Amino acid sequence: MEVKVIINQKKSIFDTEKTLLENIKTMGIEIPTLCYHEDISSIGVCKVCSVEVLGRGLMTSCDNYPEDGMEIITHSEEVEEFRKNRIEEILKDHSNDCLTCEKAMGDCELQNISYEYGVENRGDGTREKVAIDYSSDGFVRDMNKCIECQRCVKVCDEIQGIGVYCVKEDGSIGMTHDTLAETDCISCGQCVKICPVGALYEKIDLKTLNYDLKNKKKHIIVQMAPAVRNTLGEEFGITPGTDISKKMVAALKDLGFDKVFSTDFSADVTIMEEGTEFLDRFTNGGKLPMFTSCCPGWINYAEINHPEFLENLSSCKSPQQIFGALSKSYYSKVSGVKPSDIYSVSIMPCTAKKDENLRETMLDDENNKNVDMVITTRELAKLLRLNQIDLAVYKKEEEFDRLLGEGTGAARIFASTGGVMEAALRTVSDVLGETTHSLEYKEVRGLQGVRQASLILAGKEVNVAVINGIKNATPFLEAVKKGEVKADFVEVMACVGGCLNGGGAPAPDNMRVVAERRVGLYSSDEKSAFRKSHENLEVKKLYEDFLGKPGEHRSHHLLHTRYQSRNK
Repeated sequence: MEVKVIINQKKSIFDTEKTLLENIKTMGIEIPTLCYHEDISSIGVCKVCSVEVLGRGLMTSCDNYPEDGMEIITHSEEVEEFRKNRIEEILKDHSNDCLTCEKAMGDCELQNISYEYGVENRGDGTREKVAIDYSSDGFVRDMNKCIECQRCVKVCDEIQGIGVYCVKEDGSIGMTHDTLAETDCISCGQCVKICPVGALYEKIDLKTLNYDLKNKKKHIIVQMAPAVRNTLGEEFGITPGTDISKKMVAALKDLGFDKVFSTDFSADVTIMEEGTEFLDRFTNGGKLPMFTSCCPGWINYAEINHPEFLENLSSCKSPQQIFGALSKSYYSKVSGVKPSDIYSVSIMPCTAKKDENLRETMLDDENNKNVDMVITTRELAKLLRLNQIDLAVYKKEEEFDRLLGEGTGAARIFASTGGVMEAALRTVSDVLGETTHSLEYKEVRGLQGVRQASLILAGKEVNVAVINGIKNATPFLEAVKKGEVKADFVEVMACVGGCLNGGGAPAPDNMRVVAERRVGLYSSDEKSAFRKSHENLEVKKLYEDFLGKPGEHRSHHLLHTRYQSRNK
């Protein structure tokens, strides 16, 4: 329903299904916010979005709706003074360590809004200090910096369905247990990405990496995930979805990396292994449905909440860990660099990848980690800025290094929900001799919570499903147990939209931005010279020269893993 309003002395039409803030934003009028985020419900707790409604005084715009005849003023002296006072109140109770805060360098929304409103007051030191929670392998929780905006509570509950956080009676933010490690947290990092201040941040490794690159004692190589190539540019003002791969390679070389490789390569290897595993189960009566295993948030969730399905998980390692294993074996053998002299770094859109990398099952026979360090997309952006590299004006371009640098379009779409399934189907259908289906499996694309399709491949019915967001996993798993769902192969992504919306992706973002990223991602797939994983020439050479056949002894030893119940 539409109503007539007057805003800043101009007549306008507002949609009553949208909040005042949402309507005002469509007019191009900027309103400051701290607790608001368009992907979660609003409660107006920070109040800095307040506007003046004639005859009714000040009103929060994020959780109130337009009424016919409303007269609204967005930036009156009274409104601006109120906002400034609210920011001062928040800052008075805030930690005064901006110079060393991990959200510095433009990432802190509170710092940005304080600068905009000229607020100089800082914490008076009277706030009682609490211990910082370092128990999670993925991120840190520092409640000394919390502004009680409740974003973490809402994203964990409404979007992810985990419910780690809660609001206490006094309005402060608590948890279901004393530390993150004791909760059911899956390290997805959605709370980290949505936090407007430094109360939640990924475990930072870039300072160590920056030093190591300048004082190299080892051969430092790096891999970058498919999502990073279509999202990193946002940190430098580049349009979401833009493929900046060649710029990134050149920039990483300038930072001091000896070799720059692509996780797209190991994503293609993942399909070779996982596809082979599925075909074996499907044709020989193995455990079905088989679930994908590339998302560490999903693996954490399964081990904590549904250990009864662990035998259904593919034993294949994630592309990150497959790359790590191959870097210390295959790459070492071909390059002549000892495994102990190789320092393998990965750039991921995901905080759970830091968690995954510390698993005991991700060690080689000498108990060395497959991947030595994991940094997020945001950390890479900071590393580049620390070294005065601005990708918006950076002109250099280079190709990925060979041997572990080639990837197909199938690998690239791993970054989107449904992408792993589609990549697998492109290869599985070829193996089965399917000739009638198109290259693109649009049946598994989209942003619905659960997508199911029954495909006929070379005369065989294959029932597949895609779970988009971990909140949708439990209802689906319960339906499987009750026999209400028929499925042979299931993809699960913990973050809605997939890795393009990962907890380590550029921030702030929202699902509108994620949609733009998806357009760019699938465009990259369409432009790829090869669009099926088994067509990757470097992957073919890997199997011919080193691994043998997919799923055989060497590949199974290096590229597969196991899981264990963590049910509490």
